[in-house]
Amino acid sequence: MPKMILNKETIAQLSKENQRLDGRGMLEYREPIQIETNISWTAEGSARVQIGETVVLAGVKMSLDKPYNDTPDEGGIMVNAELLPLSNPDYEPGPPGIKAVELARVTDRGIRESKAIDLKKLCLQPGEKAWFVTIDIITLNDAGNLFDASTLAALAALKSARFPVADPATGAIDYRQKTEERLPLLKEPVGVTVCKINGNFLVDPSSEEEQAYDARLSVASDDKGAISAIQKGGDAPLSIEEVSQMIDIALDKAKFLRKILSKELGKNQK
Repeated sequence: MPKMILNKETIAQLSKENQRLDGRGMLEYREPIQIETNISWTAEGSARVQIGETVVLAGVKMSLDKPYNDTPDEGGIMVNAELLPLSNPDYEPGPPGIKAVELARVTDRGIRESKAIDLKKLCLQPGEKAWFVTIDIITLNDAGNLFDASTLAALAALKSARFPVADPATGAIDYRQKTEERLPLLKEPVGVTVCKINGNFLVDPSSEEEQAYDARLSVASDDKGAISAIQKGGDAPLSIEEVSQMIDIALDKAKFLRKILSKELGKNQK
């Protein structure tokens, strides 16, 4: 596909007419949507997600550490995101920038606030020893909509993760061997980002559309439609009615993505 010259006015006018640069419907995701798990033997869980030309990797690592003082009977989670320069010419090497920090926070919040992982079951010895789960997100190609791709990759990596072999007495971990024990997942939050451009809503924004939207809303929800996190972006305000409409779109598209996740993970297990 030839590189398009960004023209915000053109994108805005097309949106007003319920059209998009690439010919998609306003509420249509790019193709293909592919999810592959167990792509790294050095991670306890891993996944590669592709939405259109956007590609991200997610890896899960587990470690044994002392629980936090305010939650002595729980393990913990942490999400990091790295935007590789090879994935977008606008990214530079070095400490995480604002976009990487926001990507990590949005992904983290959807998992953490939904109580997706039973953190109490990660505790081996209250106040002394518990499992901590770290999720690393890496971009391979940023062609837009990193939020949805990253939350999907993080969930797929968590679902595929298995505990490493550990000595319960010393806490020594053999990362070269994995057990058959999976993470205690209680919920499976899926994130969907809805953008507002010139009064209309669309999902799965391309890189060009991300530079032209007025506002966006990223919504994380579980399979029962319970919302765990909402993150607004963009300078334009949103009315209560618009927020409600965007949430409805996000919940509907979350069902769509969850079906694909289930189908793709089923293929990977065969």
